[in-house]
Amino acid sequence: MSDSNAARSSKPAGRIRKQNQTLIIRAAEVEFAEKGFSGASIQAIASRAGLPKANIHYYFKHKEGLYLAVLNHIIEKWDETLDQLTPADDPAVVLPAYIRRKLSFSREDGLASRIFAAEIIGGAQYLKNYFSDEYAAWFSGRVAVFRAWIEQGKMDSVLAPEHLLFMIWSTTQHYADFAVQIAAALDKAEPDEADFKAAEQTLVHVILKGCGITPS
Repeated sequence: MSDSNAARSSKPAGRIRKQNQTLIIRAAEVEFAEKGFSGASIQAIASRAGLPKANIHYYFKHKEGLYLAVLNHIIEKWDETLDQLTPADDPAVVLPAYIRRKLSFSREDGLASRIFAAEIIGGAQYLKNYFSDEYAAWFSGRVAVFRAWIEQGKMDSVLAPEHLLFMIWSTTQHYADFAVQIAAALDKAEPDEADFKAAEQTLVHVILKGCGITPS
């Protein structure tokens, strides 16, 4: 078989592999969110995914490996939204976009946020490698951009930009992690699109005004 034919024949297999992995991770998110790591089982995840248990083990050798894959999937989605942040960016554009993106995660993928929160509250046993010097360097890089914006006069001199990031994370993820409380407070089965839009507008207004940023 020629190289070109081999490449063509491998594409369907690669696509099926990716589809199955995505299906398994989504099913695992539901299982881990409902039962936690200790209560979840590979058999239950397989049933949710509509796949034989052997298929789960083909892609993920054990439950811990699948749990780590779920956590990595969550973290990659969150971190990529700030990966390309630079001092040349306009915070009046970047910060509202980031708040909107984080709120959309809370609305569309609340299970993922709750899994991450439970892992952190439990001591981050499975995220110790993630919270390494590499993570600290990534976080310091985002804070350095905030400091550069301050120096350039793009935003007010915030005493500790680190806490600005913490504030954005906590307020946006609150809508996923405490969804039951929010629904009860609003007297609804769950927050709807109008509620999330109101949350977005409120958070953008308060955070930008607190940073001395004029909305774009």
